[in-house]
Amino acid sequence: MWSIIAALTFEFCRVFKVYDYNSMSRKLLGKMGFLYEVCYIILLFICLGVANATAGRMISDFTGLNRWIGVVVLSVGIILLVVSKTSTFENILSFWSYVLYAVYALFMIICIVKFGPMIKESFSDGKSEYVREVTDPATGATLSFAIGGRSLMSAIVDGLKYSFYNLGLIAAILYSVRHCKTRRQAVMCGMLVGVIGIIPAYLLLIAMGGLLPDAVYSATHSSTAVSVIFSRLDMNWLFLVFEIVFFGTLIETGSATIKAVADRVEISMSANDKAASKWRIPAVAFIMTIIGVGISAFGLTDLISKGYGTICWGFLIVYVIPMLTIGVYKISKVSKQK
Repeated sequence: MWSIIAALTFEFCRVFKVYDYNSMSRKLLGKMGFLYEVCYIILLFICLGVANATAGRMISDFTGLNRWIGVVVLSVGIILLVVSKTSTFENILSFWSYVLYAVYALFMIICIVKFGPMIKESFSDGKSEYVREVTDPATGATLSFAIGGRSLMSAIVDGLKYSFYNLGLIAAILYSVRHCKTRRQAVMCGMLVGVIGIIPAYLLLIAMGGLLPDAVYSATHSSTAVSVIFSRLDMNWLFLVFEIVFFGTLIETGSATIKAVADRVEISMSANDKAASKWRIPAVAFIMTIIGVGISAFGLTDLISKGYGTICWGFLIVYVIPMLTIGVYKISKVSKQK
């Protein structure tokens, strides 16, 4: 789903030369284009809330310092990236992506070496549901915890929901479509979005397979699956590197979502023959970052379960379905005219 919609969106933006989400949505939906922006702004604040809550928890768990130190460091990093030049922004995000994949590759190799037999056993079990004992890291109590029991259809629906709200973040990288000069380039880049985007999650899923049911229990009740994996690896140096890279990725995510709004403001002002003053972009970055900090107070679990679970349907209605229908029609119409 990621690959298909990203490929269509990139080609749509290339054909109509629209490189911000406002121009794209209005070209796709006409006067109803504002509905996409509403969904995007909601998703933006949820992402910022999750990023801040995660950053605060990471700093608190790893160093024992107040969670607000992590929030402040994250916020400063986001603002600095947003106000940088587009070329600088692209270079930093590209470089950090290589760093992220290098660390994930190292992490995966170590997990396979250490947990290989357990991973193989988990994925070859063949059971749709089973109950195992798990130790609650907060209380130390031993509990019975059920894994599985989901139907294939429910798994597919959850997978589609996951793709729908993540697809909303394509708006954060539309500026990069300027580099696509042909349909082949746009489609290939779009297809790679899905492949590159899911690989880290796939690797983490495999690593979790060697630590069932603890990894799943931790992810749904107290902390994260990663924390369980690293507690078993007992490699503090790798955990430190992983946390640094992950923190940088949070800054990337927050800055990319805000930059999309900054680009939208700048393009709109340019269309109205108004020179963008130097303080407008920093002001957008600062205000949105502060709102994201406030939203993080709702807590990481609630933001993920309630926020993402709801906004996905908005993107299905105002983006996925229209792009698969109206978008395809408009692209084909322009192609026939040429």
